[in-house]
Amino acid sequence: MEKSFKETRVRNLTQLYYSRPEIQKALFEFAKNREISPRYFEGFGKRPDSFEYIGDVFELVKKGATSFHCSEEIWKNPLDISTDLNEQELDEIRIGWDFLLDIDSKYIDYSKIMAQQICNFLKFHGVTNVGLKFSGSKGFHLIIPWKAFPKEINGVKTSDKFPEWPRILLNYISEKINPNLTKEITQISMGPGAKYVRDYEASKEVIPDLILVSPRHLFRMPYSLHEKTALASIVLTAQELEKFDLKDADPMKLSPEKIKEFTPDSREGEATELLTQALDWAKQNEIDSPEENKKVSGKYANFKKIELKNVSDAQLPPCIQKLMQGIVDGKKRGLFALLNLFRSIGMEKELLEKKIEEWNKKNNPPLKKGYIKSQLEWSYRRKPIMPPNCKEFYQGIACCQPDNLCTKIKNPVNYVMRKNWAVNNSGRPSAYSKSKSFGTKKFKNKKPKVPKKKTSKKKLSGRD
Repeated sequence: MEKSFKETRVRNLTQLYYSRPEIQKALFEFAKNREISPRYFEGFGKRPDSFEYIGDVFELVKKGATSFHCSEEIWKNPLDISTDLNEQELDEIRIGWDFLLDIDSKYIDYSKIMAQQICNFLKFHGVTNVGLKFSGSKGFHLIIPWKAFPKEINGVKTSDKFPEWPRILLNYISEKINPNLTKEITQISMGPGAKYVRDYEASKEVIPDLILVSPRHLFRMPYSLHEKTALASIVLTAQELEKFDLKDADPMKLSPEKIKEFTPDSREGEATELLTQALDWAKQNEIDSPEENKKVSGKYANFKKIELKNVSDAQLPPCIQKLMQGIVDGKKRGLFALLNLFRSIGMEKELLEKKIEEWNKKNNPPLKKGYIKSQLEWSYRRKPIMPPNCKEFYQGIACCQPDNLCTKIKNPVNYVMRKNWAVNNSGRPSAYSKSKSFGTKKFKNKKPKVPKKKTSKKKLSGRD
């Protein structure tokens, strides 16, 4: 198959870029005790993998590697990782974890605002040593090193609480910065001389994605290239963020003196206050880790899965039907949506896993079996939650194809319920009322009202 112009350009660039000793050193130093995986333009290499020598970087490039990705988790020996290991066995070989926030949006200025908001919020909590880098596309990565976290809280080892505690931290930070984030984004998207189109949902475009905080999740390494943009994932300081421009990430203009450490020299335990306050906030809002209470927060806190009968693929919303045909980009987000939809409508475990397996075979390339296994295990350990609401999420993975019913619902679960009711009730008109059990509308049959016969006052009074 003939290579595209973009692929040819990137492959020619990789040979020149990764041959630089300072780039190889930056990648090698950051990869210590981390699982790494090279990407060969479209697909990833074998896992687990690691660098043994600095020269391993360029050896992989000569074999076709175009970028390098690594784990948030820090391991005693990354090569000991296996999909056959259970949760306890993984805890035994995990040294700890860095806390990574992945910011992405359709406009890089939105991402800048959020990165600045997060840095200010972390500083308020006493966390001043935060790593910051450009993602290579339209976002940024922020990192708080493992060194900054307490190694134990109330007798619980912090290293064993991945991904539960990072997810709580992510929720906490998102919740606290959202008001100011919305205000600032609104000013540049809707104010006088607005830079972009009016976008009332703008803030949602840059909220960190919870899917990224998962076991063995990989992220783009500092100074790795990005296949779609041919830009380098360069490290920045908080002062450089405001004036950052995409041309600053041109790999051919990156001088050796501009190469910085992504992992800052944190003070021991400087993120203790941040973590303890996040855990207290989670407890107050009933956002506990799965094994503790299996609760979720917000409008779906009292959600209980429904059990629909005879659900066919034709009853799924168009976005889900499109997603089920397989996708190229956004597969992890797609998996998140499918798992929560199928669990929310009461699909049996065996059928759910079969559908996920069939779906993944259609993806190009498919997700790793180990990743799907870890997401299934995580999902089964917690209470079902609603899948993401319509429009933006499914537009982001190019699956939104609304029909007439889509304009009347807000969530894929509502769509399936309506379709299922119509099939099982021979198309009779539905009557529905609010249900406190799962925070949406519950359908029920009502007997038609029979009008009462009116009786004249004369007859009631006994007058003739």
